[in-house]
Amino acid sequence: MNFSEPQGVQLSDLDLIIKARIDRSQIQLLCKLVEGLGHLGVVTTTNKALGEVMIQTTRHCWPELEGVVKEMPLEIEFV
Repeated sequence: MNFSEPQGVQLSDLDLIIKARIDRSQIQLLCKLVEGLGHLGVVTTTNKALGEVMIQTTRHCWPELEGVVKEMPLEIEFV
């Protein structure tokens, strides 16, 4: 399958990775909540012991995802 990039836009420019720190007991909940939003992003644990996660999203989806994550019953620190 061949996907063409919109003229003047590179798909690599749209990718965004957000690093965050959260209490390790809340990592699974964060993953489930973001997973439930489906199209906005994907959470990957990068260091379980320190509660470090990576949220993969796009520049277009991040503002909406950020707003939703901030409203979640979690204490999350974006780094």
